[in-house]
Amino acid sequence: MSDLELLTQSLARNVKHWRAVRGFTLDVLAARAGVSRGMLIQIEQARTNPSIGTVVKIGDALGISVSTLLDYEQGPKVRIVPAERAVRLWHTEAGSYNRLLAGTEAPGPLEMWDWRLMPGDRSPSEPHPGGTVELVHVTAGELTLTVDGEEYRVPAGASASFEADIQHVYSNTGEVPMEMVMAVSVPPVP
Repeated sequence: MSDLELLTQSLARNVKHWRAVRGFTLDVLAARAGVSRGMLIQIEQARTNPSIGTVVKIGDALGISVSTLLDYEQGPKVRIVPAERAVRLWHTEAGSYNRLLAGTEAPGPLEMWDWRLMPGDRSPSEPHPGGTVELVHVTAGELTLTVDGEEYRVPAGASASFEADIQHVYSNTGEVPMEMVMAVSVPPVP
């Protein structure tokens, strides 16, 4: 079975599981996530490979991390994620990407990401649920972070944190690749 097939089946199983745990019908989850009921049916039947944006919306609506949605190895309290198992969820032909390095539910979803943006690339993000916080640490190049329409420059070696319940964009307006590590903390679903 390919990695994509494994992830598609894991996503199907985990969306069904967490929807049942939360007591959400397909219609309730669709409304909370802003995703069509038909898309949720396709996901739960492992018949589609949804975009990272769709997976994030579903995770936010369920109050769980993307890593939990894609997890195919539920294990002991200590969980090692080998480098080759980090999940690349977004990429461009220019070579930009993000990778989900690890995640946990503590008490709400907590995720750690590895990002690379090539010069000229950008990645917009819709607002996350209220109380979501993102932390970034730039390890190479310079990040242009736009939060609620205001630009901030974050050079290599610097870090930033912000409330991510408003629209935000990660951009590389420089001449060299930008690399960063990002942590996302989402509050638990009440």
